[in-house]
Amino acid sequence: MQIHTLQSKIHDVQGQKVILDFDLAVLYEVETKVLNQAVKRNIKRFPVDFMFRLNIEEWESMRSQIVTAYQNKRNVTVTPFAFTEQGIAMLSGILNSDVAIHVNIAIMRTFVIIRKYALEHKEFNEKLLEIETKYDKKFNDIYEALNYLIKKDEKDNTQKDRKQIGYKK
Repeated sequence: MQIHTLQSKIHDVQGQKVILDFDLAVLYEVETKVLNQAVKRNIKRFPVDFMFRLNIEEWESMRSQIVTAYQNKRNVTVTPFAFTEQGIAMLSGILNSDVAIHVNIAIMRTFVIIRKYALEHKEFNEKLLEIETKYDKKFNDIYEALNYLIKKDEKDNTQKDRKQIGYKK
């Protein structure tokens, strides 16, 4: 299982990284209906922070971004379940096939990579902002000095061009 393939199936919904039920079903090599039935039989294992159903607006927005034949056939009145990292880990307890075990391991590794990247990216952005602030202040000082010199030079030039009054030597 390639990390890139898994990363393309992870979406940001309600401020959480999730994978939708139909994508998990494809990864686990089961039908979405079978996956959802297994979840419903073990619903106590899936609190709201592990799994939730998308609302219509979220689903419509996501459908416009994701184009597959399967999704176009999906009933619009029944939106998909979204599984968080914890929900996916819980799925490994109810789906006991070798494929499910290998897929779960790959998914967990992908979530770790995404978290690590996000942390490094955040630190990079903070450092960049710090550098911009530092150099903006220095550049403002340089611009002020240059403006002073330009105005002084203009003043000197206007003084030279003036016709002198008074005694000539």
